[in-house]
Amino acid sequence: MERVRFLIIGSGMTGLGFASFLRAPPEDWLLLERDTEPGGYCRTIKQDGFVWDYSGHFFHFRHPDLERYLTDRMAPGSVSTVTKVSGILYGGTRIDFPFQKNIHQLPREDFLECLHDLYFRDTDREVRSFKDLLFARLGRGIAEKFLIPYNEKLYACDLDRLDPEAMGRFFPHAEIADIIRNFRRPDNASYNATFTYPRGGAIEYVNALLDRLPRERIALGEALVSLDLDAHVATTSRGRQIGYEHVISSAPFPKLLELCGLGFDRSVYSWNKVLVFNLGFDRPSTFADHWLYVPDPSVVFYRVGFYDNIFHSDRMSLYIEIGLPWDAPPSDVPALQERVLSDLARLGIVTEHQLVASHHVLLDPAYVHITSESKVAHASRAEWLAGRGIHAVGRYGGWTYCAIEDNLVEARALANRLTPEA
Repeated sequence: MERVRFLIIGSGMTGLGFASFLRAPPEDWLLLERDTEPGGYCRTIKQDGFVWDYSGHFFHFRHPDLERYLTDRMAPGSVSTVTKVSGILYGGTRIDFPFQKNIHQLPREDFLECLHDLYFRDTDREVRSFKDLLFARLGRGIAEKFLIPYNEKLYACDLDRLDPEAMGRFFPHAEIADIIRNFRRPDNASYNATFTYPRGGAIEYVNALLDRLPRERIALGEALVSLDLDAHVATTSRGRQIGYEHVISSAPFPKLLELCGLGFDRSVYSWNKVLVFNLGFDRPSTFADHWLYVPDPSVVFYRVGFYDNIFHSDRMSLYIEIGLPWDAPPSDVPALQERVLSDLARLGIVTEHQLVASHHVLLDPAYVHITSESKVAHASRAEWLAGRGIHAVGRYGGWTYCAIEDNLVEARALANRLTPEA
């Protein structure tokens, strides 16, 4: 039987990052990837002269050393640092993001309603859900005009189901003083005020990690089928049995529990899917944004992004994101694409543009639903598994909301802990 110290499940940024940070010889680890290409969701499509990712993957580095770790393996000048421009399409007009700091840009009646409800918000409200948090912190006007409809489109669920801190540090908090100050001195800084993006798409970050790794230690097209926790043996889709000391899994946590043969309450874990349309047109954008948020429930998508505005290309290149429930039946993709094109025209994004290229991909899971129940269940089971050498990592293994850089930080910390320097 083949044996390794570290069996890595998944070749996304977390799995590849863990392998590259390991202080161990290559024969000590093996990475299994069920797909025939590495990268997970951080993959890129190049079609008809357009460069699209599976979805909008932009890096917001807070750790310069990690950024250098990647860019040192990339061609000089291939990565651009971009100052983000993003907005919200509300009631036929565009306002700056975040909504709560730019309510003064709304039509007068909407502005007064938001300001009134912000001042008289129910600060004594019992906060048991994400929806409660929105009402208690920002008032009914801001919550009902943007934050609730937008996030219900994104998560494809009732926000009462989500834990109050479901978005963690990624939720753009704002105090009343900040909001009022913004009327006169605009300051829309956020965690992603700038981002980096390679000319070849997000896959270039994947390639930067792959450049450090021996390809023979990455088994593409081979999935994990089961884990015997007592014998420390993994079985793969190719019939291989592999003895291990540690498993590092970025697979969705409920799937990992299944692979381990562990029973669990499936209702605790929920998520949504995201259907992404990548669309290419024959002429430039008329908007200057890098992405726009769309809370209007009558519009099928919740966000539209403009790749062409990153590198100022002469053809509009869009990604469109549609949130779907986890149990939604298979989509009628051609019909949805026609709906998307119709909504883009209604919003004034597509005018005389002609569609010349298209691509779509379904992300399942996309966003996990962080609930009070899932937090307790995950913490308990993940700790139990870690005691048996099974480490659940990344957005889906950790059942959390995080940035791609966070996955690399986590992977590096785990690799350093399991292979300390001599």
